Amino acid sequence: MAAIGSEEEAGRRVFVVDGARTPFLKARTGLGPFTGSDLAVNAGRALLLRQPFAPTAFDEVIIGAAMPSADEANIGRVVSLRLGCGDKVPAWTVMRNCASGLQALDSAFVNILAGRANLVLAGGTDAMSHAPLLYGPAMVNWLAQWYAAKGFGQRAGLAMKFRLSNLAPVIAILRGLTDPIVKISMGSTAEIVAKRFGITRAMMDEYAVESHRRVAFAQDNGRLTEVEPMYGPDGTVYAQDDGVRRDSSVEKLAKLKPVFDRTYGNVTAGNSSQVTDGAAMLVLASADAVREHNLKPLGRIVDTHWGALDPSEMGLGPVHAITPLLVKHGLELDDMDAVEINEAFAAQVLGCLAAWESDSYCREHLGLNGAFGKLDRAKLNQDGGAIAIGHPIGASGARVVLHVLKVLERTGGRYGVASLCIGGGQGGAMLVERAH
Repeated sequence: MAAIGSEEEAGRRVFVVDGARTPFLKARTGLGPFTGSDLAVNAGRALLLRQPFAPTAFDEVIIGAAMPSADEANIGRVVSLRLGCGDKVPAWTVMRNCASGLQALDSAFVNILAGRANLVLAGGTDAMSHAPLLYGPAMVNWLAQWYAAKGFGQRAGLAMKFRLSNLAPVIAILRGLTDPIVKISMGSTAEIVAKRFGITRAMMDEYAVESHRRVAFAQDNGRLTEVEPMYGPDGTVYAQDDGVRRDSSVEKLAKLKPVFDRTYGNVTAGNSSQVTDGAAMLVLASADAVREHNLKPLGRIVDTHWGALDPSEMGLGPVHAITPLLVKHGLELDDMDAVEINEAFAAQVLGCLAAWESDSYCREHLGLNGAFGKLDRAKLNQDGGAIAIGHPIGASGARVVLHVLKVLERTGGRYGVASLCIGGGQGGAMLVERAH
């Protein structure tokens, strides 16, 4: 366990005690077998069963979710009650697009630092396959007039105005993955980053194949110990992430057509993250709670940083979050023993690596004298990432923090950092230190 030090210093420390996540299930045809709250409860139940305290001992529950369903309003409270935390434990929901799960952890971190809480259950969830189909404005306006109509005559007149085109659905997930300011999709932002740094189709596809290879190796060698199996309503067992393509190859990926820029683009479904259902939950504790319950933490949260940049290059968000975070603490990329950068797109992760090595980018955008440095690829996403595992928007931030701690535990490393790019032009990063 991490040395707690003086009472004054200990009071400012926040520990990650434990964590668990569900298998990430690729969205296929139709709705997935679990809702967002189902997923969080599945991850949370396994996690809480092995704790030495009751669920009612939590001071609060915080859940990140980008697209909870209409019957899961304040999904944090829904999850808290379903997990048996009781009526008296407050619970709330946060949303910061792709980093909603990281925001939940940061909110818990800040509240523990402030002395408002000692023991917090925090994480993220999203069932992206359950993202709704919506009516467009024409149908909404027609329905409003229909319900307001008085008598047969008015309704008959409205019936004559109805057009089948009114029924054309608005796909919420596609609308949500389009930036409302710059009016382009997240995939198009990856194309922009690729063009800025000369990232080729071959480089993207090679990176994607490596992600699948690393996840497959991790599954086969027991490295994903945080994954807890789930049981579907029909008795089906979901034991591991099911989006991994073990037969992936550069040759196969080369056959896929670009999705976002069909003429000149290189970003395909094969070198992008998958639409996925999943959840990840963590227990955070103060030094007092660690002592009170005799807990054995995985590590501690050192600090968090949120950065922002042009939304059209949102994929570079991790550079704008990790760099100032490490500079603040006198650390460099070489000091990190494990790094998790969520793989929204292969182009985006490769763009981050290129930005750190670019004198001009670091001077212009980060205020540095030159390049920040070169990240050892062996330390990056050691067990693969979202291209193979999937990216359930609300859960990924919690997943990468939990897994970087698991990598440090396995390898004996000291420092790790987990980060995500965020739709809208932001980046978030959390610096952690392994318990020792």
